[in-house]
Amino acid sequence: MDSSVMKNKLQEYVDVFNAGDLKRLIALFADDAKVEDPVGQPPKIGRQEIEKFYRESMLGGAQLELLTSPRGSFGNAASITFAVHSKTEGRSIRIDVTDVMTFDENGKIVTMQAFWGPDDVQQL
Repeated sequence: MDSSVMKNKLQEYVDVFNAGDLKRLIALFADDAKVEDPVGQPPKIGRQEIEKFYRESMLGGAQLELLTSPRGSFGNAASITFAVHSKTEGRSIRIDVTDVMTFDENGKIVTMQAFWGPDDVQQL
């Protein structure tokens, strides 16, 4: 997998999430993809579970702010670091996150692991 392809997919991931385009976002994933957000929680496996997860995130009004450009690798993985801006119980929050994603030969996301914990959540 070419690093530039993976980086472009990650930028597309952020762009379509922020546009609220659930259909295009889910199309970035392989049929049997696995999303672990955050790492340590039970994974969402397959398009149906992943779609439900992202639908809830988008309905909550979350927006992603890239903090640095996507990073590639010499393998089939790439990462993005961003801030999630959202509201919970009427209060604005920011969650600092690094996502590591792996890709199949067709450029589809096979795994997504979101690295963040309780101390990465800031109430604004």
